[in-house]
Amino acid sequence: MPSTLISAVGHYVPENVVTNNDLVQKMDTTDEWIVQRTGIKERRFFTEGKDTVSLMGANAARMAIERAGINVSDIEMIVFATLSPDYNFPGSGVLLQRELDLPGIPCIDVRAQCSGFIYGLSIADQYIKTGAYKTILLVGAEIQSNVMEISDRGRGMAVIFGDGAGAAVLQATNEEGRGVLSTHLHADGAYAEKLMTEHPGSRRKERITPAMIEDGSMLPYMDGPFVFKNAVVRFPEVINEALTHNNLTKEDIDLLIPHQANLRISQAVQERFGLSDDKVFNNIQKYGNTTAASIPLALSEAWEQGRVKQGNLVCLAAFGAGFTWASALVRW
Repeated sequence: MPSTLISAVGHYVPENVVTNNDLVQKMDTTDEWIVQRTGIKERRFFTEGKDTVSLMGANAARMAIERAGINVSDIEMIVFATLSPDYNFPGSGVLLQRELDLPGIPCIDVRAQCSGFIYGLSIADQYIKTGAYKTILLVGAEIQSNVMEISDRGRGMAVIFGDGAGAAVLQATNEEGRGVLSTHLHADGAYAEKLMTEHPGSRRKERITPAMIEDGSMLPYMDGPFVFKNAVVRFPEVINEALTHNNLTKEDIDLLIPHQANLRISQAVQERFGLSDDKVFNNIQKYGNTTAASIPLALSEAWEQGRVKQGNLVCLAAFGAGFTWASALVRW
């Protein structure tokens, strides 16, 4: 049975840098307040007319494809993770397919929010292991800045999230001991309303009303303390699950790349496992929380910086809305 090799990664971020001091001009907050609670110093916001979720995904994909040394035509399937697709329907997977000129290949759209990239990795891994496909393009991309209200009312969410994309070329390999060792997926819908955007949705006869706009129920909502408390439990659980499944220990991890939700969460997980700074990669300081894009974006930057090398054991872990949480162990 073949294994799934992450043969290359790529990323794209919009050129528009928005600093904490930029936000201070539009809401009652300070750079110190934002950094203390999230670790974020700046984030990227998309440029209308230039950046879309599918186009950003395509830019990240082209980088990954070039690094993998393959042709675009070698891609046999697209798995696209996002909570912010270009359209309500169809999904962004087919738009990426059109942009890359890959007619006829299957496209799977994944809605697992912050865990979307690992969920997508698990899906692609099954297709490769069964021999159905040999080369799959996995993308995570988000535009979230235009659903946030840059105001005092929207402050709790607006300071956290940013836009960006990341991609990975996944290929079948028969090289023993390399590739995706295992993936572990979980969800608990009991807490769906703790992190959500309620409207527009299909539950109401009218999907959009002036009242929804006025009362702010079309804005993203998060019970921050509740999410934090659950995240710092689920992250270690799902990382330990992956290690136990593979008869490995925390000492075997060469690099942990957590979903970039909040630097304080990442630091709590790092402390829990007793990992040194050189064994954990964070870039939320520059990009904020880019949801499904955060892990591939971080993985791509870590690779660029020489933090990911052949033979390294890389642990990916995520927690987000749903609630969903997931982990993967990869032998690079």
